[in-house]
Amino acid sequence: MRGKIRLLIPLGLIAALSLVGYSTASGNKSTAKDTLVYGASADPALLDPSLVSDGESLRVTDQIFNSLVGFKLGGTQVVPELATSWSSSKNLLAWTFKLRRGVKFSDGTPFNAAAVCANYTRWFNFPAPLQSDALSYYWQTVFGGFAKPAPGGLGPDKSLYRGCKTHGQYSVSILLTRASSSFLAAIGLPNFGIASPTALKKYQADAGSVDATGVFHPTGTFATRNPVGTGPFMLQSWQTGNKLVLVANPNYWGPKPKLKRVIFIPIGDEAARVQALQSGEVQGFDNVGPQDFGTITKSSKFKLFKRPPFSVGYVGINQSIPPMNNLLVRQALAYGLNGAQVAKAFYGGVGTPANQFLPPALFGFAKKGVPTYSYNPAKAQSLLKQAGVSVPLKVDFWYPTAVSRPYMPDPQRNFEAFKASLEKSGFQVVSHSAPWRPDYRAGVQAGKDQLFLFGWIADFGDPADFLNVHFGSKTAQFGFDNPKLFALLQKADAEADAEKRTVLYEQASVEVMKFLPVIPYVWATGAIAFDKNVKGFVPGPIGPVNAPLANLFYTGGT
Repeated sequence: MRGKIRLLIPLGLIAALSLVGYSTASGNKSTAKDTLVYGASADPALLDPSLVSDGESLRVTDQIFNSLVGFKLGGTQVVPELATSWSSSKNLLAWTFKLRRGVKFSDGTPFNAAAVCANYTRWFNFPAPLQSDALSYYWQTVFGGFAKPAPGGLGPDKSLYRGCKTHGQYSVSILLTRASSSFLAAIGLPNFGIASPTALKKYQADAGSVDATGVFHPTGTFATRNPVGTGPFMLQSWQTGNKLVLVANPNYWGPKPKLKRVIFIPIGDEAARVQALQSGEVQGFDNVGPQDFGTITKSSKFKLFKRPPFSVGYVGINQSIPPMNNLLVRQALAYGLNGAQVAKAFYGGVGTPANQFLPPALFGFAKKGVPTYSYNPAKAQSLLKQAGVSVPLKVDFWYPTAVSRPYMPDPQRNFEAFKASLEKSGFQVVSHSAPWRPDYRAGVQAGKDQLFLFGWIADFGDPADFLNVHFGSKTAQFGFDNPKLFALLQKADAEADAEKRTVLYEQASVEVMKFLPVIPYVWATGAIAFDKNVKGFVPGPIGPVNAPLANLFYTGGT
């Protein structure tokens, strides 16, 4: 259901336009060539990349922070970022990085090996409240345990990370407890952006409380007002629900940004984002809904960039909330969800029905042996009876509001279709919804939701980014403990031989679909729209934008 007309020009957008020369009296719109206004589908959660996992946050933090390595523009190849080169020991347990010289954080303090180790030491030693799946998600899914684990959490014996060692000012080694073929690409994620140790301490990055839904309420200001990195931009101001303004970082070590200012405006309604582009109020926006592809491409004023299908939409299942720990119930869900119909009906012809979690473009995609769960209400009801539960089975099903993602451009519409198919299949669906920021994502990742709509966009081109991240260890989000699957995925990640690694991930793809921690239903193509006068954008398969906004320039509004 679309928003009301009064929502189509948000108050935050009007406020932002006063900064860039928007004129309502004459009906003419103009934007300074050194300023880009970007329509986001939601506010960031926080501006500390180590404590977020959503694209809306990472799109912004990726402009503020750099990681040791990054990815080739438009692709998935690992390339230098803060490190100029790297090498590993023969046993792959020590990775040594040569660092750029003369780099400064935006607060003027020096970047060096000690700063790298300070960040890794911070993440490994996060206090118990920050060890929540809703916060330090990427540390846990890439590295595992913590130095001092929270009650019931994973300790150093379960961690991939062993330590960090400096070799003078411009060389550093990351030490691992086991071999990992995906480690190098994983640390290229914006979540492992290196922050100023001085700023982390000064602005109390780890201070605050975490509420019952997993939302972090910082008492320090690092994650809200003072994020300090080495990236091309730095934060000028952030008014939640209104606008977030980045300005060029005068200390940036790379080519100076062509844009002096980038303004992010949260516009949760898809129709409003399209209208904002058409009227010239924004010059670009991500997560273009498939239903709007035609509107964008038919106009000579705009450009549409489609991403390769490197995302998956799924119905998540929390096995810690009975009876979802019963495989027969999960199988009944799989037969009761008409995923193929949703993929074909609501994705503008660019959604492909998914039969497994990995998209076909990745190695490890299983071409045979995958169980099929075609929509079959009678089969679903039969399985529920075998499971010994009362029919109709009452389930709590959550979906997000005020957001649009490539894997669910219109979450409510997907949810309503799934609810209808489940209620024909022996389920009584109790509907729940919450705003994407901060409640929905935090609740899902903290393990509060029994069934939920969610998805994943590739961070790097490796099956570990999909399978190991989601199913390689015990998490609150899915609430299961499967040592056999964990061991298989760890073995696949440790395997250096490409052919053997592919076979192991194919086995894991099949096992996931037998175990059904989630029910994938669509491989989706995302898209970004820009005003034709925005130049320099290169689309790619990974990340929230896959291009630093420093590469863009704007030749002026019309």
